[in-house]
Amino acid sequence: MLLWDYVRTLPQYMGPQHGLSRVVGRLARSERPWLAGRLKTAFLRRYAVDLSEALEPDPEHYLSFNRFFTRALKPDARPLPADQKSLVSPADGVIAEFGTLQRDRMLQAKGRTYSVDELLANNIHASQQYHDGEFATVYLAPHNYHRVHAPCGGQIHEVVYVPGVLFAVNPHTVRVVPRVLARNERVILHCTGDYGPFTLILVGAVMVGSMELVSCDVAALAASRRISHYAFECPFPFARGAELGRFNMGSTVIALFGRNVLQWTSTLARGCSVRMGQALANPSERG
Repeated sequence: MLLWDYVRTLPQYMGPQHGLSRVVGRLARSERPWLAGRLKTAFLRRYAVDLSEALEPDPEHYLSFNRFFTRALKPDARPLPADQKSLVSPADGVIAEFGTLQRDRMLQAKGRTYSVDELLANNIHASQQYHDGEFATVYLAPHNYHRVHAPCGGQIHEVVYVPGVLFAVNPHTVRVVPRVLARNERVILHCTGDYGPFTLILVGAVMVGSMELVSCDVAALAASRRISHYAFECPFPFARGAELGRFNMGSTVIALFGRNVLQWTSTLARGCSVRMGQALANPSERG
């Protein structure tokens, strides 16, 4: 399998990652009926998309492919746990990895690690909060619901845009490209909440036209193509389960928490499917 992973990943080193992503983004946002219709039809043929959960289940309702891709769900589609203390999944997807950091090292895939320092763009003050802490990586496949929600109640203090490459983040790429999650373009949300300081990282990927946030304009931050910071004068508040952002194509969300603040649920496992709002952890008895 590993050799085949390398073969499948090789074209990504040779192609114009950002140029391809910009072209795909323009096509996805086009509201020309014939183009949007063909893109939606092709996508539905390729992927098993459950539109019964969508607020608007008719594909023809969406004027562009991107509006279809980032569709909202019905209000009752993702009920939250009755236990108000439960930490919930920020997105639909698959648990690529989760667990405890070894000092500052996080597991990307079997045999490959990367550091929380480089993931957070060498913000040492921020990254030290998570040494020996907890993390979860959720991979969003193309057929998944692509909005990102709050895993607990809290507030955003700062948003950081980090430019980078745009490798795919599917399982075969993550297995063979070193430190891909810390090299790709990403948006970092530094927060505090029910579990103390925590950080959400939205990792971009090839053909991800852009990432959007509810709290600020990511496009404006990304315009300089340099690491850009947006600090809120008044922290941006959110409730557990509130929408925080969305991917305009598929990608990955990483959640970081401090040491001894949570215990993962006994049913959580690498490779298991999760849905936004599903309980992932509870407060630690050691905290």
